[in-house]
Amino acid sequence: MGGALQLFERPEGGERAVLVGVGIGHPVDPNDIAEFAALAASAGTICVGSVLAARARPDPKYFVGSGKAEEIRAFAEAHHADLILVDQTLTPSQERNLEKLTGRRVLDRNGLILDIFAQRARSFEGKLQVELAQLSHLATRLVRGWTHLERQKGGIGLRGPGETQLETDRRLIAKRIRTLRSRLEKLGRQRDTGRHVRREVPVPTVALVGYTNAGKSTLFNALTGADSFVADQLFATLDPTVRRVELAGVGEVVLADTVGFVRALPHELVAAFRSTLQEARDADLLLHVVDASDPLRDERIEQVREVLKGIGAGEIRELLVFNKIDLSGDKPRSIEGADGVTTQVWVSAASGEGLETLREALARAVRPNQVRRTFHLQLQAAAVRSELYTRNAVRAERQCEDGSWDMDVELDLTEVAKLAGAKGVNLLEPARALAQRVA
Repeated sequence: MGGALQLFERPEGGERAVLVGVGIGHPVDPNDIAEFAALAASAGTICVGSVLAARARPDPKYFVGSGKAEEIRAFAEAHHADLILVDQTLTPSQERNLEKLTGRRVLDRNGLILDIFAQRARSFEGKLQVELAQLSHLATRLVRGWTHLERQKGGIGLRGPGETQLETDRRLIAKRIRTLRSRLEKLGRQRDTGRHVRREVPVPTVALVGYTNAGKSTLFNALTGADSFVADQLFATLDPTVRRVELAGVGEVVLADTVGFVRALPHELVAAFRSTLQEARDADLLLHVVDASDPLRDERIEQVREVLKGIGAGEIRELLVFNKIDLSGDKPRSIEGADGVTTQVWVSAASGEGLETLREALARAVRPNQVRRTFHLQLQAAAVRSELYTRNAVRAERQCEDGSWDMDVELDLTEVAKLAGAKGVNLLEPARALAQRVA
C-alpha cells in the first residue's frame, strides 16, 4: 500500500526519539511524561530529551502550535533524533504536518502503544488482534493524511479505471479488517466453548487485572507455579494465560492473567482485545493488582476501574492486592470489610511475603457465602458423594450402619439449596447433626 503503511513500520531498536508532552488546559504532569518515557523505552527507542507545552486548546495544524513545532524541529535536529513521539492523539493532518515540518517520522500515543503491542504479541490470536487494531487506526489515517495516495491509477489489468490509490488502499484495508474480524470471532467462539466447559463444573474464575507493570504475571506465577513471561517493562504480557490452582476450603479455582491497562488505552485496542478482556468480564472475582510503591497508585486504581467499566466488568467483586511491598516498605497485612470478607491484601510476589494471607483471603472472597452444613446421603446418592469429593467440598464423613453417609461439607448457600433438593440427599438439622457426631 505504498507510503500509507510506513505509519506502522515498527521502530527499530536504538532509534533516537524526542518526547513531546502537551497539557491541554493545564501544565504537563511530570508523572505522565515519565510514563510516556517508559512506553517509549518499551518500544525500544532511546529518549534524547523532551519538549513540553501547555495550550488552552489543540492547534488545528500542528496540535502544539507553530512556534512550539519549530522548537521541536530544532531540538530534534540538535540531538540527531530519528523519531518524534507525541503524548496525545493527533489527527491525520496534524501528524502529516509535523512530519513535513520536522522531516522526521511522527507517532502519537496511540501509534506508540500499537507498536508495543505489535512487538509483544506471541499467540496467533494476539497477532490478529494487534493487526486489527493497527488497520482500524490506519483506516482513519487514509482520510486526509496521505495526499500522495490520491493519484489516479487506472488502466487495464490495474486497479480499475479512475480509481485512486487512496480508494484502493481503503478498499483493501476494509477487506482485510473483515477477514480479521471473522477469524477473531471464530477464535472467540472457541474460547467461549472453553469457558462453557469450565462453567459446566462450578469452578470459580478469578481474573488478574491491573495497571501495566504492577506485577500481575509475577503474582500469577507465584500463585500457580506457572512460568508466564515476566519483565520490568510495560505490556510485557498480552496473551491471556489460564491455570487452575487449589485453595484450601474451596478446591480448584481458575486464575486468568490478562493484559495490563494504561492511561488512555486506545479504543482500537480495547475493541480488538475484546475476547482477551472477556476473561475479566466473565470472572467471579477480580484480583486487582496494584504497585504499592507507585506514588500514583490511587489514580492507577481508578484508571483501571474506568477501563473495567468500559468492558462491562465494573460490577464484579474485586480484591485489591497491593504488590511490591518489598519496594514500598509496607508490611504484609489484610483488611476486611463489614461482611468479614477481605477487601485488601499487601504482598510481595517477588519475595513471597503475604502470599499465604492472600491465598486465605482469595478463598474467602471467591466463596463469600460459603457455609458448612451436614447432609445425609443415601446409597442412591453415591454419585453426589463422588462429586462432592471431586470438588474438595467434604470436611468430614461418617458412614452409617446401612452404608449411607453423614457428610460435613462446605458450599455456597445457593449450592446448599441445590444439594438439599437432590434425590437421596437430606439436610440435617444442626442439633441432629451434632448428636450424630457425638454418637
